[in-house]
Amino acid sequence: MDGAGGQAEGQAGRYLALKDLRRLVPGNRVQLLRDGVDAFPEMLRTIRGARLRVRLETYIFGADAVGRLFAEALADAVARGVRVTVLYDAVGSMWTPRSFFRRMRAQGVEVHAFRPFSRHVSLRRFIQRDHRKLLVVDSRVAFVGGINISVEWAPRGVPRGGGWRDDALRIEGPAAAALERRFFASWRVAARERLRAWRSKPPLPDGWPAGGLGLAILSSRKSIHRAYVRAFSAAERSVLVAAGYFAPDGRVLEALEDAARRGVEVKLLLAGRSDHAFMTWAARGFYARLLRAGVRVFEWSEGVLHAKTAVVDGRWATVGSFNLEPFSLLHNHEVNVALVEPAFAAQLEASLRRDFSACREVTLASHARRSRWRRLLEVVMSAVQRLL
Repeated sequence: MDGAGGQAEGQAGRYLALKDLRRLVPGNRVQLLRDGVDAFPEMLRTIRGARLRVRLETYIFGADAVGRLFAEALADAVARGVRVTVLYDAVGSMWTPRSFFRRMRAQGVEVHAFRPFSRHVSLRRFIQRDHRKLLVVDSRVAFVGGINISVEWAPRGVPRGGGWRDDALRIEGPAAAALERRFFASWRVAARERLRAWRSKPPLPDGWPAGGLGLAILSSRKSIHRAYVRAFSAAERSVLVAAGYFAPDGRVLEALEDAARRGVEVKLLLAGRSDHAFMTWAARGFYARLLRAGVRVFEWSEGVLHAKTAVVDGRWATVGSFNLEPFSLLHNHEVNVALVEPAFAAQLEASLRRDFSACREVTLASHARRSRWRRLLEVVMSAVQRLL
């Protein structure tokens, strides 16, 4: 490929492994959505405009104000003749009353739980949860990221809104169909159905706008982990990471340290407080090693940080559901989107730098002043997460 196309391909080859380059789906438009305040209205608007089918896959589907809004929009879509399939994780949604999903089924929504509690499911299979957050409408618009269907992601001004910090992407184009195929893989596990509609799809609406972005759809734990390590290892200027849950394995840790030692700006946005407190303490067990290598660490204190986002050199970017911790790496079903596109990466970088400016930076000096019981808690929680 010549000219700008060849240059773009060369840049992608620097940050993406050959296996991931083959996963690139061209011809897309991408929009960054910050938090539920951006994501929920766009998701609902797209569902309300659905003409053929809606696929929703989520770890948490709450029976709260946000969950009811989505349930109503999905039921309205069914009433218009749209086929609606919903997959929720049985553990992630364990506090949602079953009656909530029964009402959705009564309204014509096809709803299934992913690996519900059962004495017939082995422990190894049971701990493999569906952690994806994925919405696909008419095979042409998709949303992917870390945002669940729950009021915790609503702004704080909303009753019970948690104001959790998170990111999602709205994708228009062929990558939506590629993401829909990932939904089918999970659906077959839960519903034991191949979704006949995929084999005999009705014609899609005409006039779909063409985009210019190539997206790599990464839906295996190994591919997402490989993408992070390769991008960090290839970094020349900067590595910016937002990780709500942070307990990296040795390869990720070494890639971050090596980048910092090469003079690359490496900044981590981590949780100052979390919905899983033990993960915050486990993360702090890595601080001393990272700080000594030159990595800068910032803690988010404006509510709960839940984002799973990274940008490297203002060129490579990823957004998805994958956490840099053992459950995502070893057990969960995840999906991330990676792309090498300077314009979008610059937008994501600006978003992250705004977050860094609102954080407290942890230094070696401040970290060394922590009390003995905090040091002990870090050691214990780090040991616990390694066992998990």
